[in-house]
Amino acid sequence: MPYWLMKSEPDEFSVTDLEKRETGRWDGVRNYQARNHLRAMQPDDLFLFYHSSCPIPGVAGIGRIVRGAYPDPTATDPQSPYFDPKTAGSGRNPWSAVDVAHVETFAQVLPLTALKAEPALAELALVQRGSRLSVMPVGEREWAQILRMARSSQAI
Repeated sequence: MPYWLMKSEPDEFSVTDLEKRETGRWDGVRNYQARNHLRAMQPDDLFLFYHSSCPIPGVAGIGRIVRGAYPDPTATDPQSPYFDPKTAGSGRNPWSAVDVAHVETFAQVLPLTALKAEPALAELALVQRGSRLSVMPVGEREWAQILRMARSSQAI
């Protein structure tokens, strides 16, 4: 099963928001490489819910893909902050969204600093210099290590 990491600003959409709603749409991705990762997702794939652009960025929980990629409706909605005027006028929507469900909220956010300090995660795209993608694949070994760290008392 493929694993993923998806970033969201918690004041926009947090793991707690997803927990309250149970399901939601992951939209607004406007980077082609990240969009391609969305398109590769399948129902039941799991992802790390990462809080970004906040005081303590890090992994906050786990979600599951419940619906694979479909055209992102925010791209053609002039009321959306993710509106893409080029898309709206073209009749072609190159952007994708997926539907997600809540699986787990961690007791504490596993901070990016801890991820960067872990040698077993040195190859994880998230910790690479200059990596800014909002959606990225995670290897099975990295996934297991992140879960160990998040669930251990050392991460708290």
